[in-house]
Amino acid sequence: MYPEPYVTYLVHFHGDRDYFECHEVLEEYWKEDPSGGRKSYLVGLIQIAVGLYHYRRGNSSGATRMLANAIRILSREKDAVSSLGLEEEKLFSLLKETLKNIQDGLPYKSIDLPINDPALLHLCREEAERKHIHWGTASDIENSFLINKHSLRNRSSVIEEREKQLKKKRESRGL
Repeated sequence: MYPEPYVTYLVHFHGDRDYFECHEVLEEYWKEDPSGGRKSYLVGLIQIAVGLYHYRRGNSSGATRMLANAIRILSREKDAVSSLGLEEEKLFSLLKETLKNIQDGLPYKSIDLPINDPALLHLCREEAERKHIHWGTASDIENSFLINKHSLRNRSSVIEEREKQLKKKRESRGL
């Protein structure tokens, strides 16, 4: 009923609070559609995770920008929000409250998206258990890898793929 990448996003969002992974998983799924037919509500969900990633790192301007964009995008996609098993009014209230907390300089606090579909919640909790991720745990703000994952992760495969694509492009041009 729900796409696997979305369930994975929710497991990371509510479990290990790996917002960077939330972004990665959902962005890959979003890119599966042709560029003209991509689902903008997925961008809104990605931006929630990126906003919280920035918030947790103390980057209030990045967090503000991402959450404001997420609210703007998702407010145009209310039917999609509901179809994702989320309670739309609670979601927007939560996002606006979090945005205000950021703007007021309050410290980061983990949030839970308001899942209102019991079947989705059950599926997510089962998946979290299968992955040995504790559902509903607050973010470990002492975990520097989790906090700074964008700069600490192994990017060798990404760099290798980029170089491979560049080489193909050069070869196709006869360079």
